[in-house]
Amino acid sequence: MLISIRALRKIYSMGEVEVRALDGVDLEVAAGEYVAIMGPSGSGKSTLMNLIGCLDTPSTGEYVLNGQRVSELDDTELAAIRNREIGFVFQTFNLLPRATALANVELPLIYARVSASERHRRAREALVKVGLGDRARHQPNELSGGQRQRVAVARALVNNPSILLADEPTGNLDSRTSKEIMDLFDRLNEAGNTLVVVTHEEDIAAHARRVVRMLDGRVLADERRPGAVGAEP
Repeated sequence: MLISIRALRKIYSMGEVEVRALDGVDLEVAAGEYVAIMGPSGSGKSTLMNLIGCLDTPSTGEYVLNGQRVSELDDTELAAIRNREIGFVFQTFNLLPRATALANVELPLIYARVSASERHRRAREALVKVGLGDRARHQPNELSGGQRQRVAVARALVNNPSILLADEPTGNLDSRTSKEIMDLFDRLNEAGNTLVVVTHEEDIAAHARRVVRMLDGRVLADERRPGAVGAEP
């Protein structure tokens, strides 16, 4: 199992008040799945995303990612896991404004200390994969919103991560461009990539093969669709 979460809790202390952002979550995700995590504001979906992405640590419980018990790692070890195992796609793109598309995609490889020639090769391949092979030398302000998000997807893919983790990936895009990005996600999943998408939009979640619905820090429902990885025949 790629992701195995058991009794995960995240408690924030706000003065004398304790807020249970996550309250005993159990979740497993197999390699190759396409999962949407949904829920209203305050449901815990963003907290769960941060824990899955190794951006935060749980108060209690166990998180095993690709065979490694990441719930027990320190910040330095978590950073290494993030760079190796997880590709992030954010609503706001998070691109360096004065760097080219190619340079933006290369960033995770710089942190991984990959040689310059290998960085260039892999970054170009990732841009081709998302349909932007001819935009490698363009800066973000020379690209449309959809193209910028494609650069962000290429950057997320360049390290061949175990998981592509997307947080409201179409939140800043119009409906036509949103469809283009979600069609790209469909193709990536068909090619074998594991996708976890956090969204509050039903039409975005409709692309996933499985929908996990959250409320008050707990999993309210876990719906598998026909043909999903791990679904019953």
